[in-house]
Amino acid sequence: MVTMGKQQVRTLHHCSYRISYHLVLVTKCRHPVITAEMLIRAEDLCRRTLRFWEGELLEFNGTKDHIHLLLSLTPKTSPSRFVNNLKTVLSRVIRKEFKEDVSRFYRKPVFWSRSYFIATCGGAPLSVIKQYIESQ
Repeated sequence: MVTMGKQQVRTLHHCSYRISYHLVLVTKCRHPVITAEMLIRAEDLCRRTLRFWEGELLEFNGTKDHIHLLLSLTPKTSPSRFVNNLKTVLSRVIRKEFKEDVSRFYRKPVFWSRSYFIATCGGAPLSVIKQYIESQ
């Protein structure tokens, strides 16, 4: 990792990069199913999944019906494949570990909406995006 000014630049074998994303995942039908315990577990699962994908979780927060992530990925990672994997991991574990809470809202094996929001954060300072996510 190299620091250029205040920005951290990561390196691979033949490239240097700084790729950050703001990701928002929303529960199916925006049901207020997410509890404080689920948020804690979801953050841990996000960190583990990102390590597997050679990425990093920079910031995490959420409410009863959605979560926000500020994350960094390598250039070799397809954001859509990563998001699909993350949603699958989170859904399976949360539905298993918090079965009673989730079953009040969903009878079928669902948790997340099929859609999601993802934006690159190249233009905005990460501190501004972190502050936005913290305030959510």
